[in-house]
Amino acid sequence: MPHAILSHAIARALFAAAIVGVAPVAAHAQDAAQPTTLDRVEVTGSNISRGDMETASPVQVVTRAEIDRTGKASIAEYLQTLTTDGAGTIPKTFGTGFAGGGSGISLRGLGAGSTLVLLNGRRTAPYGLADDGQKVFTDLSTIPMDAVERVEVLKDGASAIYGSDAIAGVVNIILRKEFTGVTVRSSYGVSGEGDGQQAKASATFGFGNLSEDRYNVFFNIEASQTDEIQVADRADRKWIGTGDARRWGYSQTKRFMNGFILGADADGSPVGNVKNPVSGQYMSLPGCEKFSTIPQTDPGGGCLWQAGQFNSLTPEEKYVNLFGRATFVLSDNFEAYVEAGYSKKKNTFVNTPSDASGAWGYPGGPVNGDSGDGAVVLGPNHPDNPFPGQAANLRYTAFDVGPRVIRTDSEFSRFLAGVKGTAGAWDVDVAYLHSQSDLTNTRDGFLRYSAVRDALTNGTGPGGYWRLGQNANLNSQALYDYISPTIHADGKTTLDLFDVKGSRSLMDLKGGALGVAFGAEWRRQKAELKPQTYTDAGDIIGLGYSAYEGTQEVAAGYAEIVAPVLESLELSGAVRYDSYKGGDSATTPKFGVKWSPLKQLSLRATYAEGFRAPNPAESGKGGLAGFTAAADPVRCPGGNPAPGGSVRDCDIQIAVITSPNPDLKPEESKSYTVGLVFEPTASTTVTLDGWQIKRTNEINVETTDAAIAAGKVIRSDNNLPGQANTGTLLAALANYVNSASTTVRGIDLDVRQGFDLDSAGKLNLDLQWSHITTFEREELDGSSLEFAGTHGNCDVTNCIGTPKDRINFGATWELGNWSLSGVVNYIASFKNVRAEGDVCASRYADGSPAPGGCRIPSFTTVDLSSRWKAKDGVEVFGSIQNLTDKIAPLDPLTYGAINYNPMHSSGAIGRYFTVGVKYNFQ
Repeated sequence: MPHAILSHAIARALFAAAIVGVAPVAAHAQDAAQPTTLDRVEVTGSNISRGDMETASPVQVVTRAEIDRTGKASIAEYLQTLTTDGAGTIPKTFGTGFAGGGSGISLRGLGAGSTLVLLNGRRTAPYGLADDGQKVFTDLSTIPMDAVERVEVLKDGASAIYGSDAIAGVVNIILRKEFTGVTVRSSYGVSGEGDGQQAKASATFGFGNLSEDRYNVFFNIEASQTDEIQVADRADRKWIGTGDARRWGYSQTKRFMNGFILGADADGSPVGNVKNPVSGQYMSLPGCEKFSTIPQTDPGGGCLWQAGQFNSLTPEEKYVNLFGRATFVLSDNFEAYVEAGYSKKKNTFVNTPSDASGAWGYPGGPVNGDSGDGAVVLGPNHPDNPFPGQAANLRYTAFDVGPRVIRTDSEFSRFLAGVKGTAGAWDVDVAYLHSQSDLTNTRDGFLRYSAVRDALTNGTGPGGYWRLGQNANLNSQALYDYISPTIHADGKTTLDLFDVKGSRSLMDLKGGALGVAFGAEWRRQKAELKPQTYTDAGDIIGLGYSAYEGTQEVAAGYAEIVAPVLESLELSGAVRYDSYKGGDSATTPKFGVKWSPLKQLSLRATYAEGFRAPNPAESGKGGLAGFTAAADPVRCPGGNPAPGGSVRDCDIQIAVITSPNPDLKPEESKSYTVGLVFEPTASTTVTLDGWQIKRTNEINVETTDAAIAAGKVIRSDNNLPGQANTGTLLAALANYVNSASTTVRGIDLDVRQGFDLDSAGKLNLDLQWSHITTFEREELDGSSLEFAGTHGNCDVTNCIGTPKDRINFGATWELGNWSLSGVVNYIASFKNVRAEGDVCASRYADGSPAPGGCRIPSFTTVDLSSRWKAKDGVEVFGSIQNLTDKIAPLDPLTYGAINYNPMHSSGAIGRYFTVGVKYNFQ
């Protein structure tokens, strides 16, 4: 074994299992006889096969038919519609984030890094970029959609079987185990606007019969190309197609509206805003009409423009996914299996042109390109300087350089080999897994700080002075190559895993067979991200720094017992011991009980503990400098602009500079569930579960509000009248810390009802509802923030908010060779405040709370799909997503999209059609 701790891990697990199991074994030892063989039904969350899919733990089983009926093109898109998904989810549309190009799920809103995603019950290497520079997660887009058989979501928190780091729960994506024949599937999708075309094709080929040929081998290949949709392509969808929200009551200083002048402060414009060295006031250079077509009503005389004219709404994406599995019968009792997967993906996202100034950070500290000695200025002899002989501060957006383009090329591979079978009374499974992710993130259109300062101040570099705005046609290509070089970052992760597990029946109890399982696991995960070119020196304007390097090596032993002590009572328990090389270790138990006082009714409850050691991005080598939304308590006290301030100060995007902390403690959690399963008829199932997860020693970036309150900030030089150090907020300095805790509490309801309509076919209805009652984060100083029903937590991806309710209602009608399905997706409204009790996070131009009532409205969409088996082996299918063409509500706070919330992305794209055909050749 790679290190000696493994033997201790196994020993502790075995001892703990004996303690868990001794009571029921002793109680019924006198009844022991030959134990009943366990039925082979695998349930996520347990290594013990059983005959009843309903366990003490709540598990949501998503069938392939449920996935298909939504018309979603990928497993990632589908999983992000689950009612249990929340804040911290990573959509592919968030191309400007740290993990651009990846897709992840965040159960219970606790973050993608606390959600364990498995493929056929085992881990995979994480994505090459950590979300928010911190959260290591599994990229769902590498999983071939056509190979997915079903998805099982373990919703009760940490798992003693799969890993105690699964604090928020487990998503187990189960692929086909064997296949014979040939299946070819192709589809084409297009939006109601005629764009966003997606061409997709897949083929599955398999041969060999396990019972006759003693082997089965199959392969699946899936390829897809999706065209970009630009924000500007949605100009007819109200606020979706523009960053200019003045028509809906917002001011010209709202985020995604740019170029304004506020006296001694100004934003970047395509012609340049220049500060008068004498008066301290900004003025606009001429030529605005060449660059902006929106109404120019800025009272300060700025050249207004809006971000939507450049940005991607959805990125261009191309990928190929491969998956294969081979199973060989070795004997009557054993079989060998091999799985191999490969994915190659290219994602391209377009963003606004870069500004020539701003604030950002790197490991050496903050950089202030707005004011002070580091300010970007027009030199005294610059030909476009309206104040000859004097340096003048500049706010300029480089339209002439062009938009920033982010290209992410990633490759993912996975290889698994194992043997499983029966040795005596034991069912055993031994396997080795290697998985790897390699990624290159290439960027064009970004500006190099040192070159920009030279080209604007001295003009001594290639191409001489950088001419601005209406004079940009005088610039040479050599100049642009100098100030805007192509930059890139490289990320790589690897996972090596060896595990062995076994289960058996020990004896018969009054309720059935007493089952036990034992297992051991060793894994080593490496992660390395080399920073974007020049960001290690703080030399790329406005681009956050992210880099890390580290290795986690873990040995674990675990044990499990399922004891049906009575026909109506089942007890279960598991315990896991994890030992991280370097010192961290933990023993985490899990207990469950299921009591069935009636045949139609079962009551159940679980308790589990979790443990997550700091990852390399949090405690290793490297650092992070990113951006977030904030309210300035100095320039916008109580939510109202101070004299000399503006509405902009109440909702401003600032840089946040963070360093790894080697003294971080591991996160720990305790989770509870209590619920019932009610089956009054053979076609009716109702499950209702209350749940709570409390995560302590939580690893967070120190809150932005705390950093601002402590004065760890950088400000511009446009101070409020008579008040020093009160200029516009540019950056905050915050460290990784162990905050006190986060407690999330809620209720899940799942109802399924089937109807046999005789000659009219069959009708199946289902409903899933997740309600969050509490999402409370407690800080070390004893203060607390309540996020349930608000737009927070804005310290995690996208600032998408925490609505209290999400509901999915589905209906499928089957009649002969034809079926029709509909799904209603509901997301509740939530307050536009950062936390409960805060002032409204956004304001209209007149100073009143925005949106109306300071609330983001609820959002409901309907997806419709149909399938027709034209003849044997031929199936035609089609779907319409967002059938009613519902427009996403205007969301002025989120920074994950322009004017709408990423949760409501289908309302930004609009109605979307997909048609396809599937051929089966047996």
